[in-house]
Parts: sequence; structure tokens; C-alpha cells
Amino acid sequence: MTERLTPEAAVDRLEALYEEATAALRAALARYLAGGAPPTPEERARFVYPEIAVTYAPERAAPRNRRAYAKFSQPGLYRTTVTQPGFFRRYLLDQLRPLTTEYDATLDVRPSTQEIPYPYVLDGAADLTADARTPAELARHFPVPLLSLVGDEVADGIMDGLPQGTLPLALFDAVRVDYSLRRLIHYTGTDWRSVQPWILLTNYHRYVDQFVGWAMAEIAAGRAERLVAPGGLTVTAETLDGGAARIAASAWHRYQMPAYHLERRGTAGITLVNIGVGPSNAKNITDHLAVLRPHCWLMIGHCGGLRQAQEIGDYVLAHAYLRRDRILDALVPPEIPIPALAEIQTALQEACAAVTGMSGEALKHRLRTGTVVTNNDRNWELRYTQEARLFNLSRAIAVDMESGTIAAQGYRLRVPYGTLLCVSDKPLHGEIKLPGAANAFYASAVAQHLLVGLDAVERLKRAGGTIHSRKLRSFDEPPFR
Repeated sequence: MTERLTPEAAVDRLEALYEEATAALRAALARYLAGGAPPTPEERARFVYPEIAVTYAPERAAPRNRRAYAKFSQPGLYRTTVTQPGFFRRYLLDQLRPLTTEYDATLDVRPSTQEIPYPYVLDGAADLTADARTPAELARHFPVPLLSLVGDEVADGIMDGLPQGTLPLALFDAVRVDYSLRRLIHYTGTDWRSVQPWILLTNYHRYVDQFVGWAMAEIAAGRAERLVAPGGLTVTAETLDGGAARIAASAWHRYQMPAYHLERRGTAGITLVNIGVGPSNAKNITDHLAVLRPHCWLMIGHCGGLRQAQEIGDYVLAHAYLRRDRILDALVPPEIPIPALAEIQTALQEACAAVTGMSGEALKHRLRTGTVVTNNDRNWELRYTQEARLFNLSRAIAVDMESGTIAAQGYRLRVPYGTLLCVSDKPLHGEIKLPGAANAFYASAVAQHLLVGLDAVERLKRAGGTIHSRKLRSFDEPPFR
């Protein structure tokens, strides 16, 4: 019979089992690196993730609610493995409490059979070259990351169920989460634990300078606790003097997509990631950020304006996307619509009005809504004759290289998304980026654009959990958000 646990007791047990497993793995690894014996089969059997099982066997009709998560699509036994349960405690409790109180589901926690790869318990603290041990030799005795065990089959709807007829409880299992946590460190230059639940993505480093300056002011005013920058550089109220200069002089350029995290109490912090240019980067970073289950990600970057009436510095609020990025075609085919999320669209529009001080016709002139083309070719202008018909049919108003990918990834991975772009040139109307004009634009537009994105995040925070839209859920969605 399935053991009945409270959500709190279940997460406590997950934490205890995880600590036991990782401690045993670290101890065996340290012993072997010091010249001792490799782990025995009995020892290795302990190097496994904990698993939570949730049983839903209703005796009455399912309760009706408008919540977009923590609900069952059908009766059954749902399972998933869990990593870092202490870090994910708040998230786990948010998912489990409605399942037990509203659906009378029962919980059980036990060791799984999914091994913990040894690099995932090191966090860079151990020297794997000790005693001349090679990775191949370590792989003979310890679990290693196997790409064959890492995938997005649940998120992509190509997994009917788990072994023994059980159903997936979450989009990502433990080994998939751990894989992405380490990728985040590699690409952003920061610890994944610093990533905040509200995320801005940009494609220009100039936004970073503005974000750092704004973050310094927030810390000075006591509205934030610290700013974490690439390379582990941290600025607090005590180290505020010269903080911006230290961050600017740091080795952020060593990292492909440097991230900056402003930490506040609770879940109110915000992260900015400079993802660089192109749909490949956009897919890469969102694949990994998604395992942290952020509240939303917003694209705040530059675009080319496609309409004559637009001016340099105008804003574009994407209501739809013509996805010419091609990177997600096999996962989310281009004919699948990517819906705009009303709460995010409203927040972005209201933030634009508040920051610019405009309203009515003046705001309509400055902020245009419509279709954004995301192209995988930065020099699409050189083949405009081939692109022109689709541009016209879609009634596109702007073109960039990331927004459609980020929105499609949000749709695919169930993370609320939105796009507010700033027109930096008008390639079809003779207003191209030249050094002088570009610098003048950057100086005047970037600061205001960033403030619009930050203001939109504040509005979304006040909206609570409503942005976890049911538009993102499939018919047979796992219970966990």
C-alpha cells in the first residue's frame, strides 16, 4: 500500500535520501582518488537519486479549478526522480500541496534506480587528475553522464508513459535537471543557484551596463541584497563602492552568455542574461533555464523595423511570430501557433506607458504591436526578394534573430514568455546601422528600454501566479508545473 506522507514530510525525505546518496558517492570518489579501493557493487547501488511517487485514485469527480498546474489529467501512479531537493523545496511544496489537499493524492518517497553521475556531486571542488586517475578509469567504477539517459521526451509529448505503466510527474527528471544545471554554470559564468525566477534575455551587452547601474541603486536603497556577476563576483551594500567598475573590469567575456542576478528576499529577484546573437544561443540557454521553472522570461533586445512609419527607438510588442529560425522546426513545427499571453502583453504595454509617460495616440505611435520575423540569417537583406512575400503575408513589423525562438521555447517548455523589442534600424527604408547613428541610438534608447522590461516584471509579480497560463499545457500534461 502506498505510504501516506504530507508534502512537507515527503520533501524532507527527498532531502535526506539525496544527502545520503551524494555523501556516499563523494566519500567513495575521495577514497578512490586517494589511492583506495573502488566502490563495491553494494556501495554503488547507493549512488542513486531519490524518487517521489504520487498516486491519484479518485472516488469522486475531479475538482474544478482554473489553476494551470498541480492537477491531474487522469488517475494513475505518477513518478519522477529529484535532484537538489533542498534548493527546489519551495517549488516542490507548491506542486504537492494542491495534489494532496484537493485531489486526496498519496505520496511515497524512495530511492530510485537512476544513478547520479559523479561529476554532478563535485561542483568543481575536487581535482579529478589526483593520483593520475583518468576519466576513462573513473567511468569504470562510477556513474557517468550518459546522453542516452538525458532527453525532453515528456516535454515534447513523445513519451506515452514510464515503465510499469506509470506516468511522468514532471517535465524533467533528475538527470536532465542536473545536466542543465552544469551547463548554466558553463555558459553564464555564474552558479545556477543564483538564477532568479524572473528573467530578462537580451542580445546586446549595453543592456548589461544599464542593468548593473540599476542594480547598484536597488542595493543602495535597501530593495535588494546582492548582485552576482560572472566569475562569482558579488556586490552587496558593504561592497557597493566601486562595484560597477569591478564588474565592468571582470572576466565576463570568458563566458558565452554572461548572466547577472539581482537577489531579493523570497522569489522577487531578477536575472539578466546577455544571450548574444542568433537562434542557436536562444534555444541553448532556454533549454537549460527551463529546468529551474522560472516564472517567466522576457526578450528585451533590438530589431529591424519593417514599416515606413516606424522610427529609430520605437518599440515593438510581439503579438505573433513568423519563425524563420528553423532550429525548432522538428520540435515545434512552424505551423503550430505560438499564442501571446495576455497577462504578459498587458504588463509590457502598461510598463511602456508608465516609463515613457505616453498614452493614447502618442503611445500607439511609439509602441506598435504585430508580427515579428525571427530569421536565422543575419544577412537576410541579401536575399530579400526571396523573403519579401512571406514578410508581406505575415504583415510583419520587425525582424530579429532570437524572439521567435525564445517564445517557441517558452511554449514548448511551459515557461511564460513575452517580447518587447526596440527598433535600432530600418533596413528596408535606407536607415541602416552606421557607427555614428548607432551610438546615438544606443545612448538614448537602451536605458529606457531596460526600465520598461524591469517595470513589466514588477507588474507581473503583483499579478501572482496567474501568468502560469493554461495555454501552455497539453492534454496529458504532467501534474508539476
